[in-house]
Amino acid sequence: MIARRCVAPMIVATLLTASASAQTSPKPGKQPAPDRSVVFKRVGDVEVSLHLFLPEKHRAADRRAAIVFFFGGGWVGGTPRQFYPHARELADSGMVAVSAEYRVRSRHGTRPIECVRDGLSAVRYLRQTAGELGIDPQRIAAGGGSAGGHVAACTGTIRNLDEPAEDADVSSRPDAMVLFNPVVDTGPRGFGHNRLGDDFTKLSPVDHVDQHVPPTIIFHGTADRTVPIENVERFRDKMTAAGNRCELISFDGAGHGFFNHGRADGAAYRDTVAHMKRFLASLGYL
Repeated sequence: MIARRCVAPMIVATLLTASASAQTSPKPGKQPAPDRSVVFKRVGDVEVSLHLFLPEKHRAADRRAAIVFFFGGGWVGGTPRQFYPHARELADSGMVAVSAEYRVRSRHGTRPIECVRDGLSAVRYLRQTAGELGIDPQRIAAGGGSAGGHVAACTGTIRNLDEPAEDADVSSRPDAMVLFNPVVDTGPRGFGHNRLGDDFTKLSPVDHVDQHVPPTIIFHGTADRTVPIENVERFRDKMTAAGNRCELISFDGAGHGFFNHGRADGAAYRDTVAHMKRFLASLGYL
């Protein structure tokens, strides 16, 4: 059973010239493939890429809304493939949808703060190259699940963590957020406190909410034992108190990761995608 909670106020380096490949909505057990990939950041000998899903007949001259998704995995592992189905759904609906790589501990020996910095770099790259990628630089959303939801939430709430060498005149803050059971509190009441050490306050989105956080939708299970729903309820309440738009869609009895494509009978995936599209359409992204 889904309990929908809508919270007021409702304020409401590649040139892309070729058409995207034929596109169909993902089917259970079948993973869609990105149309292109582009390196957005280099750190030493490490390259991290964006996996792009494009609308049919997309052109560099277009100015389409875009969204970048960040995968979950506790800042330790995970893969961009997690959000390929979501990206394909949105590309088929007219957006440029991206599933991002970022550095994680198991492959790169990084800490959560580097994960967040890569997320900020990804948003900035999309805005910097909007003219080449056919993107409207003022309609870029960030999304993600679990630790990837944390990365996305940090891009919308936390400042002063950008890579020093990047152009600070180009904003790394998204214009909207789509969060799936996100880590929004890294303090003692939240997730990851023991992993972050002295960084926990610096990386805790709930502690950085102000009136400038972009419109947000959150999907969360009431039975989530990894990220307690109290955390996101508190985040929503702070957002609302600051005058921001924040919707929390709660799923009764659902645990962590309930929203993923291929999970159970697929009903939660379909429901969250439908709500995601409604939210993005309300912002003029679809």
